[in-house]
Amino acid sequence: MASKRAKADGFEAQYKRLEAAVAKLEEGDLTLEESLALYEDGMKLAKQCQEQLKDAELRVTKLQEQFADGLGAVREDAEEYEAEQEDASSD
Repeated sequence: MASKRAKADGFEAQYKRLEAAVAKLEEGDLTLEESLALYEDGMKLAKQCQEQLKDAELRVTKLQEQFADGLGAVREDAEEYEAEQEDASSD
């Protein structure tokens, strides 16, 4: 049940559900079976949140690499432009 709903929810909703599960476990008013079931659901939510954070980190890394590659291309173009200007001014 938790996995189907968690996949449909976004990260923030999953994280709120995880926090609610932790709070309920910390209250200690549950039976052993209820606690185990809630703990299991919480672990699934935690794993899914961790996977989403990992995916987001990978996306940020890729964007940073693309940005750095773009700067490299701009720098190379600028160097080529400066070299062309130096050649033209020496003629």
